[in-house]
Amino acid sequence: MRAVKRPPNMINIDHLTFGHVPSTPIFEDFSWRVGGGEAWCILGPSGCGKTTLLYLLAGLRQPVGGSVRVEGRVLDRPRPRTGLVLQDFGLLPWATVEENVALGLQVRGFYGPDGRHAPSGGDLSPVRDRVETWIERMGLAAARSQYPGQLSGGQRQRTAIARTLALGPDLLLMDEPFGSLDAPTREGLQDLTLQLLAERDLTLVLVTHTLEEAAFLGRRILLLGRPPTRRADVVENPRAGSPKFRQTADYARLCRELRTRLGAVA
Repeated sequence: MRAVKRPPNMINIDHLTFGHVPSTPIFEDFSWRVGGGEAWCILGPSGCGKTTLLYLLAGLRQPVGGSVRVEGRVLDRPRPRTGLVLQDFGLLPWATVEENVALGLQVRGFYGPDGRHAPSGGDLSPVRDRVETWIERMGLAAARSQYPGQLSGGQRQRTAIARTLALGPDLLLMDEPFGSLDAPTREGLQDLTLQLLAERDLTLVLVTHTLEEAAFLGRRILLLGRPPTRRADVVENPRAGSPKFRQTADYARLCRELRTRLGAVA
């Protein structure tokens, strides 16, 4: 029988140490792997290092020891094909939806496809066309001329996601992206995120403080406890994102398990 070829790891963290001197290290000799196309959630109590780990993956912070590799390369700066969606949306308040979605593409246009600020050999279609595609895909056509202060929370988050995906990332990092939204809007954006992952063949690492969100979105869940974290505590969740999973006994069982395990590490 022909062996199935496993996808290569998108992320390799080897013997990572990171902390703020003279505080206790947040991570100490920590190793972790993320395969290409996987959907991960990072879950843990406040102060455990969830956002810090995301910033290390984004190249916005550097390890004290060990290494962070993405696609086999040591990460020493932000990577052009990594998309980051922030908790507070990160939109320019003086720019319209259309202008905010175009922002990253315009910055890339200044540098050109140099392989450092923008991927070499990326999408060369006109900025206007790419912006239009994502405004339509994210259901923002009616709000395209509005400013962030005129938008609902869900519309602001859709704008932030559109701006990120217009850049054509293969790795999507999200920092508690739906935490400030009401339940129906949050669940709708969770469903949309899963659709986009499948359409674009993205690898996802999403930070959340909500165990129900981790149980629905994360096919694999990384549990972090009080620092220093020395090993990857992983919960497998193969049914994540499947239709009506939120209504199943397996989902309720997993939520109970996560609540118990979080209580033990908090």
